[in-house]
Amino acid sequence: MMSSLETNFGQTPSQTVGPYFAYGLTAAQYGYDFDQPFDSVVALEGASGERIRLEGRVIDGDGKPVNDALVEISHVDGEGRYPASVENAAAIGFRGFGRAGTGTDAQNRYVFQTVKPAAEAPGEAPHINVIVMMRGLLLHTFTRVYFSDEAAANAEDAVMQSVPEARRQTLVAERVEVGGAVTYRFDIHMQGAQETVFFDV
Repeated sequence: MMSSLETNFGQTPSQTVGPYFAYGLTAAQYGYDFDQPFDSVVALEGASGERIRLEGRVIDGDGKPVNDALVEISHVDGEGRYPASVENAAAIGFRGFGRAGTGTDAQNRYVFQTVKPAAEAPGEAPHINVIVMMRGLLLHTFTRVYFSDEAAANAEDAVMQSVPEARRQTLVAERVEVGGAVTYRFDIHMQGAQETVFFDV
């Protein structure tokens, strides 16, 4: 007879349904009285690269913004580096990872303060990796943000070129400059005619 210590329950399945994102992962953003290890500020003072704001909405199949989605991003800095440790992140002013909910913005946007990444490797275009979690989604989804002002690099990027040409634009964030500040706008469409390309990672 197997004891309780020997019981093998297997791997916990990935599940993103539930109201616990705000409470457990973006607590400070939603006003809860405890800290969160990552927030929407990816680039600190001294980070290498052009300062940018990445913003957008998560749009459901009915074309409505989702007010309880959680968006995570990761990318290299302006010199193509991920931080190697907490100490290294503090030294270079770049955390490499960010997390934001869509429920505290009046337009239900996610908003990140970061820097425009360099290419991670030769032949790759600058990009930001994105994970989306939201209600009704049993498995989180993976996509990428490419940049509208990097058309030449995008045309050489192997991942971008693996996407059918008619759908590549769903991966491109539009650059907008207001008062000298740079914003890239990237709405994530979960379904529908404009559905964002998601990757099987």
